[in-house]
Formats: sequence, structure tokens, C-alpha cells
Amino acid sequence: MDNDNKNSGGKVLSGRDRKFREFVLSSNMWTVIFTVCIPLAAYSGLLHIFKIIDTMIAAHIGTDAVSSIAYISQISFVISAIGGGLAIGAGMKISEAYGAGDYDLVKKRVSSVCFLCLMISIPVLLVIPFTPDFLRLNGTPEELIEASGQYFSVELVNIAVNFFNTVYIAIERARGNTKLIMWINLIYLAVKSLLTALFVYVMNGTVVMIAAATLVANLSMLIIAAVNLLKKNSIFGFSAKQISMRKAVILPVINTSYPAVTEKAAFAYGKLIVNKMSTDYGTSVVGALGVSNNLGGITTQLQNGFQEGGASVIAQNIGGGKTGRALDAFRKILIINTVLGAVFMALTLVFLDPLSSLFSGQDEEFRLLIKEVYGYEALGAVTLGINAAVMALLYGFGYTKLTLLLNVMRVFVFRIPVLWFLQNYTDIGSASVGIVMMVSNVSVGICSGIAAVFVIRHIKKKYDL
Repeated sequence: MDNDNKNSGGKVLSGRDRKFREFVLSSNMWTVIFTVCIPLAAYSGLLHIFKIIDTMIAAHIGTDAVSSIAYISQISFVISAIGGGLAIGAGMKISEAYGAGDYDLVKKRVSSVCFLCLMISIPVLLVIPFTPDFLRLNGTPEELIEASGQYFSVELVNIAVNFFNTVYIAIERARGNTKLIMWINLIYLAVKSLLTALFVYVMNGTVVMIAAATLVANLSMLIIAAVNLLKKNSIFGFSAKQISMRKAVILPVINTSYPAVTEKAAFAYGKLIVNKMSTDYGTSVVGALGVSNNLGGITTQLQNGFQEGGASVIAQNIGGGKTGRALDAFRKILIINTVLGAVFMALTLVFLDPLSSLFSGQDEEFRLLIKEVYGYEALGAVTLGINAAVMALLYGFGYTKLTLLLNVMRVFVFRIPVLWFLQNYTDIGSASVGIVMMVSNVSVGICSGIAAVFVIRHIKKKYDL
């Protein structure tokens, strides 16, 4: 039997998968990083652009619609963190087993994680009949509950479907299928954008129709995921017989995932608290903050593409016993993300006038609010690039508890207390929201950089590098 298939449990490692594994473990690292990460960065960037288009379409409905989506989105992110964190743990541990050549373990982890997705999606769907009460429990203003209750009900279905889609993308990323990821998401974006435009501009729909368009697009992706995961004899496919809750199979995934789940949920909940605090300045400020986050996301989503792809490359090299190459991958991601931060910060600030106009409709006051908030938030783009690179390092090496600490500090040390201080002890006004974003984004980048120095020293000592 081929050595590459000796641990595959009778399943076949395709020639493409074998070639990719060898490529990640031995080719020039710049080539590896760009090959793996550019499709992911392009996908993340395109996904964010279409999210921005959603906000622009919501602006066509009205400023209240923008504020509703901005507020409800943070609640959605809290719940979605479960799937996002699980995808991180699954992706890292599948990549590690793949790099080590243990293909039977790869198959078992893929199957077991898909089963976990089913288990966590059921409670989310059970929340739907209690949507208004759930929104009140999370401090949503009554005027936004009335405007967005139905929207959130559809969003809950979206979240349940996305648990599967997010994990599927992590599985394809682990095997290096980044071009497939990009094409699948291009299909998703095309379906979503066409339906959103149809529902809102042609049918004069509400924000609920925006969520419905997203659901149809997500279901399209789910169908593609199901077809690919159910292929027979693939080590990256799903098999009910391979579902295993044994410690060796699932515990490393859970141990890696739960800090990531907690981190993402705490981060999103912290942003929800910030949104609630921002309503002291009026609901339009919440909308302006949401738009500002979207503008900042033009940069950070590209950086996150290199973070996600880089973490997979790092994990595979660790699994393959090549720790030095894993650290080299981190250094190159750090350079790329820092440059991306500087370039896009400059571009968005130069073109801030036309960009803010895209989201404000005919509301000049809202446009000025957007400019005011983003003018501060943009200044954290470079340090967020540093943070994203360090996250790739920490996820790849399994230091997820440290990523949890850093992201909790970002919101609950550098953001919420600062906003509380500015609201209670200064008369800065709505600009406080932008200042807080700048302070938290710069501070977490500095802390991440310091953490990386100590982690790298520890790794070099541990592996005698």
C-alpha cells in the first residue's frame, strides 16, 4: 500500500491532496502563503464588500433599517461564535492530523465535527418562537425590536445553516482547497446580491427580505457542502460510521475550540454592550458605528484571510514536524498584514467622503457621523494586522486560551471601560465611539505583539530551535 494511504482506514488520499501536503511542507514559504491565503483573502474581501452592499441597500430603506441591522448583527455574532469557534478547532486539528499523515483520524474528525454541528443547531432553531423575549433579554431597545424582530427570526435559521457551512469551509481550507472556497463563495455572493436587489429595489421589501436573500444563498452553499462531504472514499468526507466521541478524536478539537468559542462570543457580546451604550447618543450613532465597522472591515477581512490560511499552514507544518517552517510562515504573514493595514488605512481615509456618502442616502447628518467615527477607527488598521498575524501563530500552535485572553481584553479592558469613562467624565459626545474603537484596536495590537515575543521564545526553547 502507498505510504500516504497507510493510515487512511481504507480511504483514498487523492493525488491532489497528496501533492498539496508535500507543497505545504516543503515549498518556498512565500509561495505557500500566497497560494493558500490569496483565495481566502479574496473571498473574505468579497464577502465583506457584499455585506457593505447590504448596508447600502438597507440605507435605501431608511436610516432606522441600517441601525436595526447593525444592532441585531452583534447578537447574531454572539450565537454564530459557536460555529466559528468550532470551525477553528476543527480546522486546526484536521490540518494537524493531515500534516502528520494520520488520514484515518482526519476522516473521524471530519465526520464527528459535522455531527456536532447538527447538535448545536437544534437549540438555536428552538429560540425562534421566543424572538422578542430573547431580544429584550439582550437589552435591545423596544423601537429596534419592533423593526427587526422578524429579521432576527430569519437570522436564527441563517445561523443554524452557517454552522455547517463554516465548518465545511474549515475542512476545505485544511486540505488546501482555497480556490474551491473562493468559487463556492462567489456563487453564494451572486445569489445573495441578486436576490437582495430584487427583494428590496423591485419588490420594495423590508430588512426581513434582506435576511431571506441571505438564507437562500446559505442554503445554496449547504447543498454544495453536502454533495462534497458525501463523496465516497474521500478522507475529507462525512461518514456516519466514522463519528466518534473518543477522547483521542474529539477532545483535541473541543480543547482548541472552546476558548475560540468563548473568545468570539465574548468579543461579539462586548460589541453588543458598546452598541447599547452608544444608543445614549441616539440610534443613528449605532448605525454610524456599524458602517464604520464595515469600512474598517475592508482592511481587516483581507488580513483575516491571511490569518485563517496562515493558521492552517502553521498547523500542517507542526503536524509534519517542521516547527521552524511554521514560525517562518508567521513572520511572512506579519509582514503582509502590516503592509495591508497601512495601504488600506490610507486609501479609505483619502476616499472617506465618497465612501460615507454611499451609506447615508440623503441624510447629511448621518454621513458626518460616519466620517467622525471612522476617522478614529481607521487609525487601528496596522495594529489589527499585527493582531491577525499573531492570532494565526496562536491558533496554529494551539494557544487558544491566549487568544481568548487577548480578545477579552480588547473589548472588556480597552473598549467598554474606556467608553464608560468618556461618557461619564468628558463631553466629547458621539466621537467617543470612534475614539474607543481606535484605543481598543491599537492596544490589542500592541499586546498581541508582546505576547508573540514570549510565545516564540517558548516555542524555540521547547523545540530547541
